[in-house]
Amino acid sequence: MPAADLESLIRRWYVMSILTGRYMGSPETSFDQDIRQIDSRGLATYANSVIESQLPDTFWTGMLPQQMDTSSGQSPYFLAYQAAQVKLGDKGFLSRDITAQDLLLNRSDVHHVYPRNFLKKAGLSKSQYNQIANFVLAQSEINIAIGDQSPEVYFKELIKQCGNGPKKYGGITDLEELRNNIKVSCLPEALLAGGLPDYDEFLEERRKLMAQKIKTWFEVL
Repeated sequence: MPAADLESLIRRWYVMSILTGRYMGSPETSFDQDIRQIDSRGLATYANSVIESQLPDTFWTGMLPQQMDTSSGQSPYFLAYQAAQVKLGDKGFLSRDITAQDLLLNRSDVHHVYPRNFLKKAGLSKSQYNQIANFVLAQSEINIAIGDQSPEVYFKELIKQCGNGPKKYGGITDLEELRNNIKVSCLPEALLAGGLPDYDEFLEERRKLMAQKIKTWFEVL
């Protein structure tokens, strides 16, 4: 195989493996089976057939969002989401110039969209407020400025910031740029509509958006 095609196939195989937990149970047995199949069927034929069977459209729209119902910041799904943001050149949450890659290389803060203490006061447990669908990569100063305010409060102030209001959260002062930042951060646009979506509804919607970003990343590997 041409080197470029081989590299692409390996990247896709790796991502398929971590998203499906292919080598979580008995890795030696799984490796042995894969090697035997590659030997008999050929690498490209076998690998592409496995990828297609393991990652059908229903995986991205149904199974992956369900699997993202977790509070583990080291889950393969959240790591894959961050990798997708880097590959796609996304900016950090509410950042005008700082990219997701910049933030990861500098050990950025993981910001809670619905702040932790805000949810704790509402009686939610750690496993609820630390859902990965509640995490975004953000600059420390933006994270600190938001503090424990509800999204309803700080998103209203963000809209004012884009209407010549005071700069409180990052340097975005254009409403279209803000909308785009919300989009690449996989956040529901409803947050800019002035209402506060139910937290569980927010998590469900964001998981779907995050899953689609991972799919977009996978397709360009």
